[in-house]
Amino acid sequence: MTTAGYDGRRGLSPYTIQGVRYEPQVYEAYSTVGTASWYGHPFHGRATANGETYDQEAFTAAHPTLPLGTRVKVTNLANGRSVLLTINDRGPFVDDRLIDLSRMAARRLGFKDQGLTQVRVTALHSPL
Repeated sequence: MTTAGYDGRRGLSPYTIQGVRYEPQVYEAYSTVGTASWYGHPFHGRATANGETYDQEAFTAAHPTLPLGTRVKVTNLANGRSVLLTINDRGPFVDDRLIDLSRMAARRLGFKDQGLTQVRVTALHSPL
């Protein structure tokens, strides 16, 4: 059985962006608070880290170290809204942000117009 969005060993390979080395890993339990941003156009239609085509209207997200294919619950701490997302891309790589969400996810969480918000990210299921 294949898990959608799972990228096997390639999804756990270390990589370097802007001189910073990232080492994706499997976490026993992952729940942390940090800043979320969102990305849409011009990334819409481009390949994600696991090879899927990025759809800004899908419930997906980019995270620097969670395994690709991991399902996460993201909660906006400002209003209590939550969404379930699949990690299918790498990032964000700016300003100590924790996670980069699709435009649809940002809309559902109620922060699309602000661009950034504080969230709790909890890993629910990893394909590994």
